Amino acid sequence: MNKTFNPKLIKALAIDLDGTLLMPGAVLGERTINCIKRLMLNGMQVMISTGRAIEAAERFRAALGAEGPMVFFNGAEVADVPSGKVLYTNMINLDVVNYGAEIARELDVHFQVFLPAGISPQTGREDPAQKWETLLIDNYNKDAEMYQKHTGIIPVVMDFQKISAMPDVKGCVKGMYVADPSKHDDIRKKMADRFGGNINIFRSLPTFLEIINAGVSKGEGLKIAMRHRGLNPQEVIAFGDEENDLPMFSVVGFSAAPESAREQIRDAADFVFGSNADEGLAVWLEERFL
Repeated sequence: MNKTFNPKLIKALAIDLDGTLLMPGAVLGERTINCIKRLMLNGMQVMISTGRAIEAAERFRAALGAEGPMVFFNGAEVADVPSGKVLYTNMINLDVVNYGAEIARELDVHFQVFLPAGISPQTGREDPAQKWETLLIDNYNKDAEMYQKHTGIIPVVMDFQKISAMPDVKGCVKGMYVADPSKHDDIRKKMADRFGGNINIFRSLPTFLEIINAGVSKGEGLKIAMRHRGLNPQEVIAFGDEENDLPMFSVVGFSAAPESAREQIRDAADFVFGSNADEGLAVWLEERFL
């Protein structure tokens, strides 16, 4: 690394959850919790930057005690937490939802979408009582069950063709396939042939293939969160392990990946730390900041 890294100049950490901060099985380790809390007591800002929904990230955020603008849905939403106030959103249009469901039926894979917060899935109209985004599926199968266990979000089963008829729905926050990686290239090609540069497609976990609007990324979301916090790029270091984390690396001063990440991600990072299974991030942060 040719950059000069001075820990004293770092004011904020932008941290991916799954595969980076969390241990396998989506477990937040005690050493990690204690390390992050000590850093925050010393004035460090902590920004979760995740593909997860706000609701699915909330228990980890609460355990850390971190607050303020953070990145969710791979940058499709930036929200101030714990209030849940959405500061920015950028949704895929309903043509993408409908075609995404068509591909899922053709390839026999699981597809799901998130309705924006404030929309009732029952009426399709604005409802302030609907605090969180709603996860919609058209079939409760083993992949839907796995995702529910992974995130804690209870899905609503609905015929996707009904989404277009919802009066107050202009789009969805994101779509996502849960499919064997051997099918990812086929899905990517079909979606790209239909929508070209109007959407972003990337892997967030080995079986997760996500669809968000063009121009949306964790990097763009992080830039918005940093502006709200008054941070400049050189004051921030980003941590991530997957393809969806790479856009973060290019908008901050420094980046780091766990040794458990794929080679492509490790090569793009300024630093490599220990495996998430061993709470490698906490070890690395303790050595440099505590």
